[in-house]
Amino acid sequence: MTGHSHHGEYSASDYAHAADSIAYLAGFRDRLGLPGIVDVHTHFMPESVLRKVWAYFDSVGPLVGRQWPITYRDEEQVRLKTLRGFGVRAFTSLVYPHKPDMAAWLNDWTGEFAARTPDCLHTATFYPEPEAAAYVAAAIERGARVFKVHIQVGDFAPNDPLLTPVWGQLAEAGVPVVIHCGSGPAPGRFTGPGPIAELLSRFPALRLIVAHMGTPEYSQFLDLAERYPTVSLDTTMVWTDFSEADAPYPVTEYERLRALSDRILFGSDFPNIPYSYAHAVQAVERLDLGADWLRKVFWENAVRMFGLS
Repeated sequence: MTGHSHHGEYSASDYAHAADSIAYLAGFRDRLGLPGIVDVHTHFMPESVLRKVWAYFDSVGPLVGRQWPITYRDEEQVRLKTLRGFGVRAFTSLVYPHKPDMAAWLNDWTGEFAARTPDCLHTATFYPEPEAAAYVAAAIERGARVFKVHIQVGDFAPNDPLLTPVWGQLAEAGVPVVIHCGSGPAPGRFTGPGPIAELLSRFPALRLIVAHMGTPEYSQFLDLAERYPTVSLDTTMVWTDFSEADAPYPVTEYERLRALSDRILFGSDFPNIPYSYAHAVQAVERLDLGADWLRKVFWENAVRMFGLS
């Protein structure tokens, strides 16, 4: 595998090699008696788009702001094999447009990818444009089970009037939406808890999964999850050494995490992570919130949300 960081900056260096990662993850599943892991935050996208994303990370683009080596820079079939080797039984193909006339094409690709990849939850996306309501309806009809929205990269307001019919459809259909809406790693014009609070006041039934626990506005997104029973949070990148160096999660909120055990879902950001997959899991395990909590986060909550057998 290429792209591993050998700067010794992660305590997870033990897991930098694939075999060590596989052994740790097998042990983790055994300890908890889990049949596998559900990862709600993984990226599979058209090759041309993925190459551009990797080039952006390589150039330390302004939204990234620091060195970010891609650990799992492999071709698609290798990445799938790697993920399955880690014991991941279901995952997503999160895609997101950064301009108009892109989302419908991405949805065609994710539909085809889901059809040839049965363990992938059929994923779709949208952008504020006049066609959005029609292609979102088409994606739901085609079987999309989760949507991805990236407020930071897309640089749009979640409350853009062009999205009103889209949010209505998603709330009515009960399809979850993984939404990158926190202001990390760099704030955008429309990021932060304010616009999401406004969105939820308009569509209280929306099943939002707040990516990255809403970093760095962790406490405010916990407030929203406590106020709205349909709001969940994903663990993506949070508590890793990489994230703790930049935006540490307040230890004072651990009790709230424990109380929200039914609404926290594991996510990794595979393959675009600057450390091993095992470290992403270890980062959550070392919170020490108990085996029952871990079973919910890594398996039960997602199995329930997506009706997995």
